[in-house]
Amino acid sequence: MATATDGIVWNVPNRLSAARIGLSLLCFVAVSLGWYLVGLLSFLLASGTDWLDGWWARKYNQITQLGRILDPFADKVLICGTFILLGAAEDSLIPAWVAVLITARELLVTALRSLIEGRSMDFSAQWAGKVKMVVQCAAVILSLWRLYQLDRGLSTSQPFDNVLVFVVIAAVISTIYSGWGYVKLAISMLLEGDTEK
Repeated sequence: MATATDGIVWNVPNRLSAARIGLSLLCFVAVSLGWYLVGLLSFLLASGTDWLDGWWARKYNQITQLGRILDPFADKVLICGTFILLGAAEDSLIPAWVAVLITARELLVTALRSLIEGRSMDFSAQWAGKVKMVVQCAAVILSLWRLYQLDRGLSTSQPFDNVLVFVVIAAVISTIYSGWGYVKLAISMLLEGDTEK
């Protein structure tokens, strides 16, 4: 039975975040089975909801506590899971260590956010983190398209592979850079908090 708070808690942004988790699972199954086109399309839809739910929440003032948890969680499920599968996929140009690095960064930032916000301080996403997400998504999209082409028996061009490698390197750099930014911010906030006591 629906309650009066359902429309507030399960508003449009939160429903989109939940849908992103479902689309992520579809992407994982598709990539595991070698259905790379299905994986690519589901990833595109899932990453699209990431932009849409944030825009909707800000435009219509529907930012909720659940959304602050669900949105980054859905992002991490999508990105970490897809990179892990691509790191394990045959003929993928994404090495397994890249998936390890990205997952480790996401776990670190999650732990820092939990620590900082547990002290009633704001630890919202930074622009470096948003850029990192865009570059990571580009690496996944190009990788899935390449695997789809290879699965159809088509060869990919060297320029395309070079672009993909460049984007993967950019994803690694942005992952490290944004992660270090969060570490510095957390240290600064913790030191400031201790000084005020």
